[in-house]
Amino acid sequence: MRNERKGRILGGALLAMALSLGVANSQAQDSRKVLSNPVPAYPDIARRMRLSGVVKVQVVIGADGRIKEKNFIGGHPILVNAVEETLRNWKYAPASGETTTQLEFNFHP
Repeated sequence: MRNERKGRILGGALLAMALSLGVANSQAQDSRKVLSNPVPAYPDIARRMRLSGVVKVQVVIGADGRIKEKNFIGGHPILVNAVEETLRNWKYAPASGETTTQLEFNFHP
């Protein structure tokens, strides 16, 4: 009975610690300053097709401020290509480590 209670207390403490780390990491992501963030060009083919929509992408920002990794979560492939090209020119303020954030781009003719 006593061991079961200790296990619950330890489990609760670990859960609380994990949740607080998640909140801290989220705050770090929001505070990363963007130095250069050009807007993606609306592709001509998308305009002719009257294509609209949202592209969602999760990015890993390196310590130097450049985007190291891109994981596209949703969006039409034509619009995704436009965003991918633009993200090559994005730059964040340098930091002591990597951060991860999610970006959203809206395309409407």
